[in-house]
Amino acid sequence: METVHRRKDMGFETGTSEDEWVVVSGNAMGLGTSDDQQELKVEFFSPAEYWTDALPVGNGRLGAMVWGGVQSELLQLNEDTLWTGEPSDYTDPNFATVLPQVRKLVTDGQFAEATTAAKKMTGQPTEVYQPLGDIKLDFGASHKVFDGNSYKRELDLDTAKATVKYVAEGIEFTREVFASHPHQVIAVKISANKTGAVSFTVALDSPLQYESHINGQNQIIMQGQCPGKRAPPQNDVYEVRQGIKFCAILELHISTDAGVVSSIEEKNLKVEGSNWAVLILAASSSYDGPFTNPVDSKKDPVAATSATLNSIKDMAFSELYASHLIDYQQLFHRVSLQISKSSKMSSQNSGTSISSITNGNEDHPSAEMKQNVLSGKISTADRINAFAKDEDPTLVTLLFQYGRYLLISSSRPGTFVSNLQGIWSQKVAPAWDASPHLNINLQMNYWPATSCNLSECQEPLFDLISNLAINGSKTSQVNYKTGGWVTHHVTDIWAKTSPSDGDPVWAVWPMGGAWLCTHLWEHYTYTHDK
Repeated sequence: METVHRRKDMGFETGTSEDEWVVVSGNAMGLGTSDDQQELKVEFFSPAEYWTDALPVGNGRLGAMVWGGVQSELLQLNEDTLWTGEPSDYTDPNFATVLPQVRKLVTDGQFAEATTAAKKMTGQPTEVYQPLGDIKLDFGASHKVFDGNSYKRELDLDTAKATVKYVAEGIEFTREVFASHPHQVIAVKISANKTGAVSFTVALDSPLQYESHINGQNQIIMQGQCPGKRAPPQNDVYEVRQGIKFCAILELHISTDAGVVSSIEEKNLKVEGSNWAVLILAASSSYDGPFTNPVDSKKDPVAATSATLNSIKDMAFSELYASHLIDYQQLFHRVSLQISKSSKMSSQNSGTSISSITNGNEDHPSAEMKQNVLSGKISTADRINAFAKDEDPTLVTLLFQYGRYLLISSSRPGTFVSNLQGIWSQKVAPAWDASPHLNINLQMNYWPATSCNLSECQEPLFDLISNLAINGSKTSQVNYKTGGWVTHHVTDIWAKTSPSDGDPVWAVWPMGGAWLCTHLWEHYTYTHDK
């Protein structure tokens, strides 16, 4: 394997001066990692306070954000086809009448006047990405007090698994969470190092319109629908027109030699005195492509979700995890990266020194921070804060691989594209609707696809381009009175191609399709796949 020497300022020189970073190895095709490679883990030593602190897992279609609370745990859920709205007409005859006026004003150098006139060419906003809901776990009073020094929450990029560990009342509890692509489920295992110590209640909830009930002894079934149009979550939003329907089923399994399961108010499940518990979440929707109205969809999300769970009814958690690992690592292990750099850093484990951990004060790190460094407990947040003062090349490696992890987790063949937030969104009104923005954001999501050997993960982008070309040919013909196809700066699951609302400077920007097509060419240059 060729060794590449790259200066920090991105020149191509060799040497070992203090300011240089050196790429020691870059395994482009190997399916294994070296034994001495830095552990690729995003680590925290307290539960998440904010949604952005939670740990993301995903299989391309289903996603979860793991908060890691002790007494109560929250797994915020997404399914990538849950959107408001329905297919629409993305043409505007009025656009074509205004376009010559705007062109003339631009030709005459009257740019302010052209912008004002172009406001008549803007259109409607996109539809909105919606959350699926939440798995809510309550561990009761026995977990109210825990040993803070024992707590650890981590996302292992090498295994695509989130883990939470802590000690409460002298018992070590462990939670493991991963999203399986081969079996299309999210799996959670809760265990303890003491027999019969696992007790909790679990519920499914959603900010969307839904109903839930217990099925048999061990399932919670949640059925609901997205709003039929973008609007605040009010009852009439659902009554005006039917939106995409969804179903989520949470299935519970416990140890056979200890523990009991009961239901609470026919909606929640309660586990008492088990050695371990496994939760399996499957979900699906009635979405049947960008050209099928939700009211016309023949897809049955309840039947599809039940079929997913039936297909794995005889599989143990360890078997699900083994299949997940093979599938994920076949992609993730294609590229490894190690960077060395001469440094003043003093911690061999993290590459981060006490002096660089400042907790907001460059000169006076807190006593707690110092103790964390000495004990090897340096969170990823600490390492980020320290980077400006004492650069840690292993953090660069972690960030590089985290980008690959997110693409694998949010975009797989057959899914929708990785949207403005990947697949992770907790709000019914997320920032910028979480819609794919074609004026750089969507492209940025897929920049690592070919160069980082994840070409399969780009297939959803190509599917979207095909759908945009269909709708965009109508937009081009009506709005621009020309052939070909066009799309503007933002789209959604219905393949919107017309201009959005807002400032014409960005709303009336017809270059989205052209920019997306550069990904087709790049795919060809890497694969020669015609």
